[in-house]
Amino acid sequence: MDGVGEPHVLGVVAGPEPGGRTAAAVAGVLAGAERAGASTSLLELSQVDADAVIAQFAAADAVVFGSPVYRATYSALLKDLLERTERGKWGETTAPLQGTAAATVLTGASGHHYLALGHLRDVLAGFFAVQVLSPGLYLDHGGYVDRSTLIEASAALAAAHGAALRDLAAAIAASPALQGITPQI
Repeated sequence: MDGVGEPHVLGVVAGPEPGGRTAAAVAGVLAGAERAGASTSLLELSQVDADAVIAQFAAADAVVFGSPVYRATYSALLKDLLERTERGKWGETTAPLQGTAAATVLTGASGHHYLALGHLRDVLAGFFAVQVLSPGLYLDHGGYVDRSTLIEASAALAAAHGAALRDLAAAIAASPALQGITPQI
């Protein structure tokens, strides 16, 4: 954490265009983290380079990874971001996500694609040694008033995820054991 005692939570939206349902869901999680005392920032991969996002990982105590679901998995933009992110293995010199808390937020047209959350969680936890808040948040079209506004129940659920993510980041910051877990291979 940043020495002030409160974590910084970075929201990353991996949709193909700015705004929209995924951005609204990630913003809802960030709002909950802010109400719990965290500072937050939001980056959309459609607007910034993946390398700029990776540079922000080092300053974040927690990251909210948000993506629409396409063909039963998270977006190519998020896959590209994760493929570019080092993890301190095989000659890599950095591991910006290691020891970080994360929340996963996926959005889709229907509830049929919610299982994609498990794949993203497994990549973050197993490959990067990130402590991932479970369960992830999945919202379909029924969770929104319109393209950019969550219904009350979805907003409350997103805010609960944000508050829990803030608490998870604080727990990791207080635990050398959690901070010291690295990818095995």
